[in-house]
Amino acid sequence: MKRLFTAAIAATALFLTGCADRTPDPTVATPGAGAAYPVTVDAVTLAEQPVKIVSLSPTATEMLFAIGAGSQVTAVDDQSNFPADAPKTDLSGFKPNAEAIAARDPDLVVVSNDADGIVGQLGKLSIPVFVTPAAASLDDAYEEITDLGALTGRRAEAAALTERMAADIDKIVKSAPAREKPLSYYYELGPDLYSATSKTFIGSVFGLFGMTNVADAADPDGKLGGYPQLSQEALVEANPDTIFLADTKCCQQSPDTVRARAGWSSVTAVSKGQIFPLDDDIASRWGPRTVDLAQVVADAISKVPTA
Repeated sequence: MKRLFTAAIAATALFLTGCADRTPDPTVATPGAGAAYPVTVDAVTLAEQPVKIVSLSPTATEMLFAIGAGSQVTAVDDQSNFPADAPKTDLSGFKPNAEAIAARDPDLVVVSNDADGIVGQLGKLSIPVFVTPAAASLDDAYEEITDLGALTGRRAEAAALTERMAADIDKIVKSAPAREKPLSYYYELGPDLYSATSKTFIGSVFGLFGMTNVADAADPDGKLGGYPQLSQEALVEANPDTIFLADTKCCQQSPDTVRARAGWSSVTAVSKGQIFPLDDDIASRWGPRTVDLAQVVADAISKVPTA
């Protein structure tokens, strides 16, 4: 069951990343000086400020609340667990039900991908849908926050959030100790050794610290979408300096379970105790809590001797 589950994790990540191909600089238009509405972002036009938003993306939910639009959110999907006061429902972002969504009478629906053609289904009901695909970089994440700010009438709040995130992450990166030789790392999505390469959002965060990703060799041309499954032999041979576990909640992995894996005792990260557990949710989302992820990485780096 764990093998099937972790394979599904990687497959989902691959699907979401594949949906991330949208115009880098969407047109945000507002008529007249000082007028906020109507507003158009990526072909989604709202005549007035939305007051019944349904979010079917955990990351979008975090973004909406972070820019002060939480009071406009009336329903979120069953995976949106942050912030704690988000109006969680049994709506699904993976298998969206147009009828159930329409019953919420939303004036804006936010999704992470067009699962089951939900954009077209809701379009036939005259319900606007904004897609916030998996980001491949911090700039992509900032762009989505900016877009949501424009759609919700929270432009200033969105701008302040992206500026604060950028400043905080820059400060965190600069706080990490300098090294003559970059640290290598293995980022684990599941105990079946699915990982994320440098071409993914996660990889871009680790790249800020100048770290070398041992998963890159398993998907050099990107045909696997940046989410390859490594073999144990290849991983042991790559001998990463550090291991980061993004499967602590889903699959109950920990430094102890990694140390207990047969054949892993020779891996530097294992022998030196440089295995770092992550919060699965924070690690899998590209919203405001990316700052927290960057801090965890910086803290981990600080614990690895420089000599």
